[in-house]
Amino acid sequence: MEINIINFNTTIGVKKPRTIQGIANTIDCPFCDVEHLVNIIDTDDNIILLKNKYNVMEPSDQLVLIETDQCKSDIPDYPKEQMRRVIHMGVKHWIEMLNCGKYRSVIFFKNFGPMSGGTIQHPHMQLVGYPELDPELMFDPVEFEGLKIYERQGVELNTSTNPRIGFSEYNLVLHDEAYAGLETEQAALTPREESLNLLADLIKETVTFMKNYFKRPNFSYNLFFYNVEKQMRVKIMPRFATPPMYVGYNIHLRPTSIPSFAENLKNHLKEQGYFQ
Repeated sequence: MEINIINFNTTIGVKKPRTIQGIANTIDCPFCDVEHLVNIIDTDDNIILLKNKYNVMEPSDQLVLIETDQCKSDIPDYPKEQMRRVIHMGVKHWIEMLNCGKYRSVIFFKNFGPMSGGTIQHPHMQLVGYPELDPELMFDPVEFEGLKIYERQGVELNTSTNPRIGFSEYNLVLHDEAYAGLETEQAALTPREESLNLLADLIKETVTFMKNYFKRPNFSYNLFFYNVEKQMRVKIMPRFATPPMYVGYNIHLRPTSIPSFAENLKNHLKEQGYFQ
């Protein structure tokens, strides 16, 4: 079985500050100390993109997108405009990295919570450019198929029927309509503004729904962005203990409650006026 594998520099890794409850080794949040942030690449008010001080994966270039100056907040707390600006900035730089010619693969993702694999509580996303990793080994297109919950402006929201790990995974899939009217070269870079805004809105609604649905003090999730044949996909995944069948044997689990996952989120969107 072909896999991507990369070195993780443990000498650098042990120096990383950790502020997430349960694994914290410091009370000082490095992302709150804005005056001492270095290697800043871009800003938009309280949104900051900078080079990751702890570049643990080798070879790669790691960037951090600080989403807000509110350390104890997260996506469900953001005003709609804040969420849209975060997604616009992240997607802009992700696409620039994909097209700069320096990297074979570029990933764009978010960790939140102690089960997500992250170390810093302050809400942030990450972009990582890999000069060697094979993008075709990073996902299976079937993982984005699912029971459709909502679709407008070429943006489809579904519940995955072929989940990567197994429980309540949601997908956002951009179709041709999201790129309609754009020049071919432009369409390969980013969707229409209204479609990208809707993508941001649906990410916010889905994360808000999951947080309220699972009601766990250690609520955790990941966002993963994918470039699939020049069109965007996003996977929104709540995080629990990873099933041992997946860890040990690469066995994917398909929960029997997938239809209820879809119906519950659809009802939430109805309450928010998305079907009017």
